[in-house]
Amino acid sequence: MRIKIFLIIVMTPLFVSCSNQADKENGLIIHNVNGYTINSAGELIRFEALSIENGRVIETGSSERIVHQYTGFRRLDGDGKTLLPGMIDAHAHVMGLGIRELNVNLAGIHSLEETLEAVSRFAQENPEREWITGSGWNQVLWDQNEFPNAADLDLVVPDRPVYLTRVDGHAAWANSEALLRAGIDNDTPNLPGGVIIRDGNGNATGIFVDATMSYIREVIPERTDEDFEHALELALQEMARYGITSVHDARTDSYEWGLYRQFADTGRLTARIYAMVAGTGRIFDEMAKDGPVYSYADDLLSLRSVKISADGALGSWGAALLEDYHDEPDNKGLLFYSQDVLNSMLLKGASAGFQMNIHAIGDAANRQVLDAFNYIHRELENQETMRHRIEHAQVVAPDDIPRFVELGLIASMQQIHATSDMNMAEDRVGPERMKGAYAWQTFLEQGTIIAGGSDFPVEHVNPFFGLHAAVTRQDHNDMPPGGWYSEHRMSRIEALRSFTIDAAYAAFQEDIIGTLEPGKWADFVLLDRDYFEVPASEIHEITVLETWLAGNKVFSAN
Repeated sequence: MRIKIFLIIVMTPLFVSCSNQADKENGLIIHNVNGYTINSAGELIRFEALSIENGRVIETGSSERIVHQYTGFRRLDGDGKTLLPGMIDAHAHVMGLGIRELNVNLAGIHSLEETLEAVSRFAQENPEREWITGSGWNQVLWDQNEFPNAADLDLVVPDRPVYLTRVDGHAAWANSEALLRAGIDNDTPNLPGGVIIRDGNGNATGIFVDATMSYIREVIPERTDEDFEHALELALQEMARYGITSVHDARTDSYEWGLYRQFADTGRLTARIYAMVAGTGRIFDEMAKDGPVYSYADDLLSLRSVKISADGALGSWGAALLEDYHDEPDNKGLLFYSQDVLNSMLLKGASAGFQMNIHAIGDAANRQVLDAFNYIHRELENQETMRHRIEHAQVVAPDDIPRFVELGLIASMQQIHATSDMNMAEDRVGPERMKGAYAWQTFLEQGTIIAGGSDFPVEHVNPFFGLHAAVTRQDHNDMPPGGWYSEHRMSRIEALRSFTIDAAYAAFQEDIIGTLEPGKWADFVLLDRDYFEVPASEIHEITVLETWLAGNKVFSAN
């Protein structure tokens, strides 16, 4: 059943604090704002002022009353700007964003020739780099719409190894020098959950899909501690710039977790990170030996979930489908694990008290993951309270969608994927399977919570791109007219919920963040225009003026 949401216009006090005396040194009032938040009843509340003490919200209300009541608090005039709760990205890759800033960025380039020019330019500008690495290429944007090959890269960088990951992170493109250093030849086998693309003579073309990417990665020199610290600084700067105050990091290893803690301990962590342990193998054994970490450093960090991938991506024909790809017969994509192995992995993580967050894009992978969740429901008690998630849930057989409700699952879906994939998704799966693809309203109407996100750096870090895609189902040029499969568009409230309170719920954090209710952390953004009033086609143009975390400003456009 769809949740009914009401718009409350009347400015009424939400909370009266016993600590509203005039001599508080840690108090702050932001007044003269066009404020919006959602309350615990799912209603949209408007306000003119926000009072904060010790980093937490005291109450919202009219400017006149709040300013009069908290006379000893420091005051900031919001100049009538729109104020929203801080954006929560429920599926992203923090270090991936930062590392991308250190490498050649090929995202959004619309031809092979321009892509090669960018690689050549980066190589010339970085003569000291032993390896040329980067990400973001997408052959779907090119006229040829075909995978490139090693020979293409050899034309621009013949003397150094090159390794470039596809935009979705599920395929890589390497030059001949990289293949030579990795020892790739005609006898190099495919790996479970991966394939080396070969030509008619059996020669590796330079494209590696999913698991086989490890052949090249393993011979790339490791980055330094200084590299990783700089990458995290860059990622945090980008998140703050676009109004992200909390992120669910979709695959964290022990090194990254230690770096996050270091930044939290030294006051450099400017966003909350809900970390997902990378799988249930050795990394899990190390990170989970003391059990979940529910909160660290005043709720800046949490480690209580596990990320596993069940298949690849649609753009690289790696997502696992029940039937052949519509545009590539005899190919159903790749399941990474057998059912028994996946069942065991989920059982191991869930038995240790961790939420299980499983990447599944194709309908075969989604079915396999649903079966695995059904298995742990039979084996373990109280799994309905664990808020397990399927990450992406992009193409789901219509008969499988109700199982999300039966198993109490959250759909962690990245709305921007729909508008990024619309130029190839129907080519991949055909019109019949599109009935269960990017089907947001089907999930919402049955009561499934959707946690919104971007999957950055696969997509742009800006959450307003995702909100725009959710509301319009169009690209930034207003195409296609009326929206792509527009029956699944979200309302503005539904979209905002997915990036605030529903994303918070997906991390067990709905009582501390996600709205600007009394007692919650004062995480919020000031915007240059009204999200609820601007034409839908302009939502992606909204600019963040300021980002605040726990009552402290962490970004200013000025």
